Amino acid sequence: MTTPKLNKAIVLVHGGFVDGSGWAGVYSILKGKGYNVAVVQNPTKSLADDVAITKSAIERLASEVVLVGHSYGGVVITEAGTHPKVTHLVYIAAFAPDKGESVVINSESSARRCGSANFAAAERLSFSRSSQIRGVVCCGR
Repeated sequence: MTTPKLNKAIVLVHGGFVDGSGWAGVYSILKGKGYNVAVVQNPTKSLADDVAITKSAIERLASEVVLVGHSYGGVVITEAGTHPKVTHLVYIAAFAPDKGESVVINSESSARRCGSANFAAAERLSFSRSSQIRGVVCCGR
């Protein structure tokens, strides 16, 4: 069976209190299937720094980008997702804050955001850029 190739790069963004090595298994699987994959190594000192580093990683890629974030990485991809090369956002057990919402507020309401509610939250993220973002996927616990 052959795997269809993505004409996009996949950028993996780690959560807080960890580093990019947490994506090693996923990176190896995707690379083994022929995908162009980059893992962002964010210092997690500030959201602004992490977004800037993620956007820098996006800049270095020649193709459009699918941004994938885990945990705190969801906040980073929400902000970095404004880059014109980004076409899809994927949240894996990640924070998906709405405009003006903080991670603290988001974690307090996480029970309401499980399951299908994650998709409703994700749809709010893309409304202002609906012509640019073509897909948002949430995978939660």
